[in-house]
Order: sequence, then C-alpha cells, then structure tokens
Amino acid sequence: MREYTYKWNPEEYNEESEVLKITKSSYNLFCWCPMKYKFNYIDGLKQDTSPAMIKGSEVHNAREDFFNEFDITKAENMSHTELLDYCVGLHPVDDNSEIYRTLSTFEADRFIKAKMDDKLLDYLPVINEVMLDAELEIDRFQNSKYPLRRNYTVHLQGIIDRMYRDNGIYVPIELKTGLWKEWKKTGIRREMSFYKMLFDLASDEQLEEIGLDPNAEITHWGWYYPESNHLHIEKIKTASINSTKKGIARLIHSYEFNDWEAKYFWKTCPNCSYYNICDKALAESFL
Repeated sequence: MREYTYKWNPEEYNEESEVLKITKSSYNLFCWCPMKYKFNYIDGLKQDTSPAMIKGSEVHNAREDFFNEFDITKAENMSHTELLDYCVGLHPVDDNSEIYRTLSTFEADRFIKAKMDDKLLDYLPVINEVMLDAELEIDRFQNSKYPLRRNYTVHLQGIIDRMYRDNGIYVPIELKTGLWKEWKKTGIRREMSFYKMLFDLASDEQLEEIGLDPNAEITHWGWYYPESNHLHIEKIKTASINSTKKGIARLIHSYEFNDWEAKYFWKTCPNCSYYNICDKALAESFL
C-alpha cells in the first residue's frame, strides 16, 4: 500500500505520492463539521478530552478485555446467576458499574441462548478491536454535487469493535456509550458502511492473518447501546454505503478547493474545543 497522511496535498498527487488517510473517526468529524476536521487533522490542534470521551474509552477497553478473558469452558456449566456474577467479575471497578452490569446481563443471556442453540463456538467474536487497512478508488464524479479534478486513491483505516459469525456470515456490531436516539441511525450506518468497505477491500492475506475467511460475506450489521439496552441488527443498507462514498468525495473536494465549511449548532458548539477560534461560532454568538 502507498504511504498516507492527513496533511495531504491533492496538487502533488500522482501514482507514487502519499494518499489521503481516512479513518472512521476522521470521516465522522468531517461530516459533523468540516472546519472542526481542518482544525484537528490538518492544523494539528487537538480536541479537549471530555468526560464522555473518557467514559467511551473506558467502556470500550473493558469490553475488549472481557472477551479476551472470557473462558467458555469455565462458563459452560454455570447457572444463570453464576454466569452473571462471572461476567460482572470480568469488568473493572470504576465509575461505569451500571453499564458493566447491563453488559454482563446481556452477555449472560446471550451465552445461555448460544448454549441452548448449540452455538457456543460462535459466542465469542471473530474480531475484537482489530484494525484493518484498505485502499479505495474514488471516481471524480462519485458525488455529482462536488465533482473532483481527477480520480483518486484514498487509504481507509479503522478498528472494528466486534464482529461475530452467524450461520456462515459475519456481522459487525458497534458498541456505543450514551443513550440511543432514532436520529442516530444515519451516523451509525455511516460507520457500519465504513467497516463494510474495509472488510471488502482488505487483502486476503490481511484477513487470513487475523483469522477471518476472505470468502465469507458481511450481509448484516448492527449496534448496541447498553445504557438504553438497545440492540439493533439489520440487513446492510446499500444506500448508506453509496452515501459514505459520496461523503468521501466531498472530503477530497474540500482538500482540492481548501473549502472547510463551519457548521454551527447552538447546543453543541459552545462546548467545542475550537469555539474561540471559529469565525462562524463567534459570529453566531453575537446574533
């Protein structure tokens, strides 16, 4: 694969030059606010660490450790009560105890069902916080509203939370802290589309190295919000994948024309790390 960077110059692009690096996080930030993306990834002005970010990291780390330590043989003959206590004990002792309790109940129930269905071999995820890299070709007319000067190759990189095997197919499941709201579907499908493209474009060697079957398919994806006890699994939305590709073309267009729109949200912008250096936010604050 070619070298990649956020500090990318499309005017220097050729068949051997660095390509634009795009992660799930960087792409999400661009969709939220292109100017915030510029401040963070191009100007190198790091965001402040919020309590929500700390909480998210702690819960994700605990979830990863849970599956690394879970012993199917040890759990197989436990009662539901014993299994619940076992799951709780695999989590750390910190300020997220309520979330861990919900996760433990969810996993105890899921384990019992897997045992009843004779599917314990599929209980543990086939991917547990694993990074994938791939290259994606973007046609200059991928997004008709934002046509590009030429075709480009970009580098995709992302860490998939968890992916499970179900009847021969793979199902990626994203873990989210915070409360579930219906309006979050658009953003979460954007993230799942990113995972789907990563898997489909990764080399056979890369997939085999992490224990995945390159011939298997991802036909469904899902997400889990433990604080709302909300689990949703659905068939892949092709429209979401196409929308993500168009969004990537829009990101490239911003680099081409140095056009970074500042989006103002009166509820959230005052808490933004870049509020005091964003002309749009400062102008809106005087209205």
